[in-house]
Amino acid sequence: MKSLARGADAELEEILAIALGAAAIVSRIYGQPFEVEMKSPGDPVTAADREANDYICERLARSFPGDAVVAEESAPTDADELVALLAKRRVFFVDPLDGTRDFAARTGEFAVMIGLADGGRPTLGALVLPARREALAGRVGDGCFLQSVTGERRAAVVPIPTAEDPVRIMVSRARPPRIIRAIQAELGAVRTIPCGSVGAKVAFVARGDADLYVHGSGAAKHWDTCGPEAVILAAGGRFTDLEGASIDYTSPDLAIRRGLVASSSALHARVLAAAARERGIHQGSR
Repeated sequence: MKSLARGADAELEEILAIALGAAAIVSRIYGQPFEVEMKSPGDPVTAADREANDYICERLARSFPGDAVVAEESAPTDADELVALLAKRRVFFVDPLDGTRDFAARTGEFAVMIGLADGGRPTLGALVLPARREALAGRVGDGCFLQSVTGERRAAVVPIPTAEDPVRIMVSRARPPRIIRAIQAELGAVRTIPCGSVGAKVAFVARGDADLYVHGSGAAKHWDTCGPEAVILAAGGRFTDLEGASIDYTSPDLAIRRGLVASSSALHARVLAAAARERGIHQGSR
């Protein structure tokens, strides 16, 4: 696995180093009193979001001049400016603090995330979980690794559940998806694991501590998914919306409107089938 060898992928190493630097900023602020502001109802922001955002954007601009950067706290509000950025072949999507609500509640369930889309598809990503003091990074096609606080690395591979054990499903702590009953009907015994942050939930799957991540419709944006999708794909899994479509990172509509599922290939089709039946039930009841 190429990505486990330090220095074998200089670009991935640089992106991981940038994410780790931002995580140090997040950890520093997490360890002291901080204010929580609201960008809009239900959308909190802190100094950690803003400082980590500035740090990542500055480092990416210096290390990868010419590539576009779309970051949560500095994304263009002008539609034409956003379209121009997304028209570039390589676009970095940045969530400097995924799970701000959990950061503010001090649950430890938050992440720093950087993903690179090339031609609209994710190619590499880095997720850092500051409270767990670990990171995941990978390049699609080359594999994924988990790095501990000591710098030790091991391969990260999306698990294939056995028939004897319940399927472990990561779900949103704040917005548990209604599809769980349909998935249970399809898969049999399941165990749901509530967690904040898309990155934290995806990390559980990529490192083998959960089998599946399901997200209901709404809320997520491209900066929430590009890094996690690259990590899951690099770890041998699948990542689509709940209708089985890939996310188009060239689209100026940054919202993910049809939910998300990340899992092994073995589970993916069955979850999509459960989602299709659930849609049919709700459409038929209208």
